[in-house]
Amino acid sequence: MTPAPADVGLPDAPGPTTASITRWVEDYVTAWKSNARADIEALFTDDAEYHESPFDTQWIGRDAIVEGWRSRWEWQSGGWEFEWSITAIDGWDVVITGIGRYAKLGDFDNLWTVTFDESGRCSRFVMVNTERS
Repeated sequence: MTPAPADVGLPDAPGPTTASITRWVEDYVTAWKSNARADIEALFTDDAEYHESPFDTQWIGRDAIVEGWRSRWEWQSGGWEFEWSITAIDGWDVVITGIGRYAKLGDFDNLWTVTFDESGRCSRFVMVNTERS
């Protein structure tokens, strides 16, 4: 992980800080490795949305996110790694860029826009995957 240029977001300012975002992404990676329902649920609000393109992924609600996520276990369990960095923080919205390297699928550039709530959970997740040639 490459840290953001500065730890944007002071403790009394609304929105996540670089430290809280880092913890959330680390927990996301842990959930991707474990595929455990509790690990996935801890990331998202009850009414969260998870959108992914160019795939037609539209999971609405934490239960749908958990089920959709866990349905991908076969190919994600083949081995992968994820390098990432925080690109921007704007209030509760965060942009994260990364590279996912999957043993079974190849390499993908990732662009995430994550909206957090006051609890530190994600209420909206939008990911654009671009396969590397």
